[in-house]
Amino acid sequence: MTGPAVPAIHHQAVLPDWIDYNRHMNVAYYVLVFDNALDVFLDDIGLTREYRDSSGRTNYVLETHVTYLREVHEGDPLAMTVRVLDCDQKRMHLFLEMYHKDKGYLAATSEQMLIHIDKAGPKACAMPDFILEKIEENKALYEDVPVPPQAGAVIGIRRKS
Repeated sequence: MTGPAVPAIHHQAVLPDWIDYNRHMNVAYYVLVFDNALDVFLDDIGLTREYRDSSGRTNYVLETHVTYLREVHEGDPLAMTVRVLDCDQKRMHLFLEMYHKDKGYLAATSEQMLIHIDKAGPKACAMPDFILEKIEENKALYEDVPVPPQAGAVIGIRRKS
């Protein structure tokens, strides 16, 4: 329980309405909290509402893989991290982590592939240099941090030999 290796960019508490019949946060709200953290990251790299409105460009999430590692409950404070695992002119491969802010444990992860889109198509298009520079900066910041074991995981039933 050492906490995140990447600084948190978003904090949020688990709301009462997010609790399900098992008395922990429902899976849909894990995705919502990850999406809220993603919005903060996108603003940080310049993919703001203003950019999207003025450029006619946006990002779509192509794929996401969520792992649920430990329960969180009503009122629990969450700390969210986002890091770039890889990128090219059009895509970002991101890894998000959800920590219990006070207890330090990793509660869930979300691996995501995003693509930059020209809304007129809609079709994929290259990101502007000022955004690519910010993405590359984030990637470089955490190159020495090991890739999380959940990254690249394949879903399936593991059978005993």
